[in-house]
Amino acid sequence: MQLKLLCVGDVVGSPGRKVLQEALPALVAEHEIDCVIVNAENVTQGAGLSAEGYAKVVHDGAHLITLGDHVYRRRDIIGVMERATNIVRPANLPSSAPGREFAIHETASGRKVAVISLLGRMFMKTMANCPFAAVDRVLAALPRDVKIIVVDMHAEVTSEKVALGWHLDGRVSVVFGTHTHIPTADERILPKGTAYITDVGMTGPYDSVLGRNKDRVVGSMVSGVPSPFDVADGDVRLCGILVTADPDTGLATHIERVRFDGASLPRRPL
Repeated sequence: MQLKLLCVGDVVGSPGRKVLQEALPALVAEHEIDCVIVNAENVTQGAGLSAEGYAKVVHDGAHLITLGDHVYRRRDIIGVMERATNIVRPANLPSSAPGREFAIHETASGRKVAVISLLGRMFMKTMANCPFAAVDRVLAALPRDVKIIVVDMHAEVTSEKVALGWHLDGRVSVVFGTHTHIPTADERILPKGTAYITDVGMTGPYDSVLGRNKDRVVGSMVSGVPSPFDVADGDVRLCGILVTADPDTGLATHIERVRFDGASLPRRPL
């Protein structure tokens, strides 16, 4: 029996969480999803994840949660990350950083899914170490019975994501990119069996500039005058990927982009 995974891109603010809440039950039922992985690092007011936001995303149906460069933006998430077993910090942060380097979810069938989060280093203002060395170290530490492994590469530069995909081909089930909030059309199964996509896109308002009020962002770019970038609320969509993997080998057999538009908007094809 194949295992089905849903990987959801950066959830932005309350509009993103509302469409997540609406979409997950429908998508899980329609595709018989075994495990839902959600990048939730922009849930709370568009930057970071609070303890309350974490609880809501879990209630919405996320089994595993990844974060990114805003990992510690909301200080109350630190206590959650030290207690909860379903949320990870980027594994290439300093070893003293709070939180887990990997998390494991046991599905209803008894099969286990592990998730690892990584930060890119190019054009990212972080204290991140080498993501390649970090993922090699974490993979070596995973329990031997965990075959399904998902890696979220939270990075700005496409080449860094593509290189990580090749580095991990045949060693993990999925490498999916986040952070740029723009879905890419390069989903594929790499030659050795890893499902890959450079960016799954944003779960949030697309009538925006990366989820923020477009008038404020454009005005600031045109004038050079800083402005607060509040979260937008138009054309809300969930974007992600659906991956099918062999639970015995851990290798992917299918990948496809998935999109769910908010109930107030017409459904549109990819």
